[in-house]
Amino acid sequence: MRIKICGITRLDQGQAIASLGATALGFICVPASPRYISPDQIRAITSHLPDRVDRIGVFANATFEQIWETFHQAKLTGVQLHGDESPLFCDRLRQELPHGELIKAIRVKNPQSLSLADSFIPHVDALLLDAYHGQQLGGTGLTIDWQSLGEFRPAIPWFLAGGLNPDNIINALSCLHPDGIDLSSGVERSPGDKDMAKVAQLFENTRFAITPD
Repeated sequence: MRIKICGITRLDQGQAIASLGATALGFICVPASPRYISPDQIRAITSHLPDRVDRIGVFANATFEQIWETFHQAKLTGVQLHGDESPLFCDRLRQELPHGELIKAIRVKNPQSLSLADSFIPHVDALLLDAYHGQQLGGTGLTIDWQSLGEFRPAIPWFLAGGLNPDNIINALSCLHPDGIDLSSGVERSPGDKDMAKVAQLFENTRFAITPD
C-alpha cells in the first residue's frame, strides 16, 4: 500500500517521514493554503529525498504554465489536481508532463460524487477521494462516510484521504481496501508542522491493519 504524507514544509520532517516508510510526500502549491511552500523551498527538500519516494505537487485551478514550471523547478515526480480541473485539462497536462504521475482528487459530498470520479478514470493515473468542505479544498480533518464507498472499485489505483489519523486508520482499512492512503492534518501539530510521534504511530497501525496478527 502506498502511504502519502501531504503538506510537508520542512526538510528534517520530510527525511524522517521518508525513513519511516512513506512512499510519497505531498507539497502544497496553492498559495492560499497555510501549508504552501514555494517551488524553491520544495526543491530544497526533494533534492535530499531517496529516489524511491514519490514527490507530489498539489495544485488547485492552476494554469498549465504554473504547473509545468513548478514541476520542473521543484523536482517533482507527480501532480495532484485538487480543484475544478476537467478531464480535458488532465489530458493536456499528461501531454505536457508525459513522465509525471497525475492524480485527480475528488471531494466526496454524496454518493453522486463518485460518478464524477468515474469520468476521470481514462484521463489520470490515480484518483484520491477526500472529504467535501464548502470553503476548503483539503486538509480539513473531515472524514468521508466510509460505508458509502463500499462498492467503489475503480479501474485505476485510488487513495483514501479525508480526516485519517493514527486512531482511525485501522477502522478505515477494515472497511475499505484502497491502493493508498493520504494524510495531512491527522498527523500535525499545526498546519505544515508534523507530529512525528503521530506519524510513527500511523505507520505502526497501518502495518497492523494490512497484516494483522
